[in-house]
Amino acid sequence: MRAVQIDRHGGPEVLTVREVPEPVPEAGEILIRSTASSLNPVDWKTRAWDIGPGLPATLGWDLAGVVIAGGGTAFRPGDHVIAMSAQIATGRGTWAEQVSLPAGLLAKAPTTVPLADAAALPLAGVTAVQALDKAAATSGTRLLIIGAAGAVGGIAVQLASRAGAVVDALVSRPGHHEEARALGTDQVWHTPADLPAGAYDAVLDTAGLDVSRALAPGGRYVSIADHPLPDVPGAVKSYVQEDQEQLAHLASLVERGELRLRVANRYPFHQVRAAHERFEAGGNLGKFLLTF
Repeated sequence: MRAVQIDRHGGPEVLTVREVPEPVPEAGEILIRSTASSLNPVDWKTRAWDIGPGLPATLGWDLAGVVIAGGGTAFRPGDHVIAMSAQIATGRGTWAEQVSLPAGLLAKAPTTVPLADAAALPLAGVTAVQALDKAAATSGTRLLIIGAAGAVGGIAVQLASRAGAVVDALVSRPGHHEEARALGTDQVWHTPADLPAGAYDAVLDTAGLDVSRALAPGGRYVSIADHPLPDVPGAVKSYVQEDQEQLAHLASLVERGELRLRVANRYPFHQVRAAHERFEAGGNLGKFLLTF
């Protein structure tokens, strides 16, 4: 089978599609034939920076596919599933034609969207859920989301609005204004200097900007970005953890039409270098999929 691997760190040119042995599932694992994965910021950072497991390494965190084998579990051959795999920690990358993962990472894919599109959900969705939990974004919360038109931000807007929070957005481009409004935000800001001081009960930062002046006293500042946290009381990082229950809940929201997935581009996996180049150029409204 073929997989997208790196054997050194660098630009998109280090991404190589090569033949690798087919995975052999261990006890409690499910073998999946990949339909699609997606690109996330962590993928280009793993490619470019000296992080992650030993080389050569198969990249990729997201997966949508069809079960090939996996007896003794809730999943049977032919089932459509999605999964998130913490590639940096475990070395189980998903950019491969077949992937073997622990059954506890899988959820049934929503049936109301194409299976490939469901690959846009796992990492971004679970990241958004866990960050919003730390922000305690519930009914009546005045929440600011930085990067509200991005992959994580766009899902966070929808989930927080659904929970009854009043959600405002800070977006990087005027062209993202309408997208942020369509997702469920109230007020959309374009520059940090325009933000009202002390207005928000919580801030969710997906982009690494210090807008702590906009946080109300006693508010919660949650960041998923690589940048250092602002020096404000209670500021916390949210590091995503694999969670089957949260993933299954997100899939059920998509199934019922209560959570919208956004796909910007689709690339055959052998065009992964071109996908990385376009993805890193920025300004994207939706996920980049790699299809198998």
